[in-house]
Amino acid sequence: MVDEASQPRFTDVVVGDGALRVARFGDGPSTVLGLHGITGSCIQLAPVARRVGPGVTLIAPDLRGRGASNHLPGPYGMQVHAEDCAAVIESSAEAPVVVLGESMGAYVAVLLAARRPELVARLVLADGGIPVPVPPGIDADALLSAVLGPAVARLDQVFANVEDYFDFWRAHPAVGEEWSSEVEAYLVYDLEPVPGGLRSRARAEAVRADGAQHVLEPTLIEDALRSVACPITLLRAPRNLLNEPTPMLPESAVAPWRQLLDDFADEVVDDTNHYTLMLGDRGARRIAQVVDDKGESTP
Repeated sequence: MVDEASQPRFTDVVVGDGALRVARFGDGPSTVLGLHGITGSCIQLAPVARRVGPGVTLIAPDLRGRGASNHLPGPYGMQVHAEDCAAVIESSAEAPVVVLGESMGAYVAVLLAARRPELVARLVLADGGIPVPVPPGIDADALLSAVLGPAVARLDQVFANVEDYFDFWRAHPAVGEEWSSEVEAYLVYDLEPVPGGLRSRARAEAVRADGAQHVLEPTLIEDALRSVACPITLLRAPRNLLNEPTPMLPESAVAPWRQLLDDFADEVVDDTNHYTLMLGDRGARRIAQVVDDKGESTP
């Protein structure tokens, strides 16, 4: 359940060309920076924030072009997001901190750790952060639509009311199977009023620019990951964004990094998909355990 005591407090952090909205969960002495996915928002981190121990404060920005930071202009891209996140750490915490990246946020986390190692003590990556080969010659928009499906299609849609938006997501093959008040809170935060109804606050141009980077700069994350010096834990879902039994990060993509990285651990969290790994109880609880560094080997 979402209770009043666990609601985030919001602040703004000045970045180069405006202010980034940042949610703050908890009051513990240990700070964790949480980074959301490509069409998400800071509230994507709420399920994990509510399951970590009382010693943790989790701070989560709305990345540029999303949530209440959707007014910030481009350029977008992992490098820009990493610079923004460095500003969040420097203004909000005593570095170094644990950085939790979910989906696209995991790739931002890798860039941040590679470029500003003094700010990052440890990485926890949820279904992202590991480069996956991109077929040569593929169109970036076609790839994004194929991978994200309804999540990217909704960005240009206007919904009559909140219930219509809920119905859209209840029909989603990966989200509807584990519906909860936390999912609803995440979706409500995602909406803003526009003529004719409500629309997602995620800017389509930001999503497309960030998605295209994997096509246009295929070695960016690989080069950054090779230079990361801090410990890395990767948590993976066995099913993808459409709840199909094809993981976002297959074993073939992960296996080489076990040999290349000195301090790397990975785990498949059973009975999760790309969304429920982060928004469902089982997945969020396991991520919280790893963030807390309790070391349990099973969910």
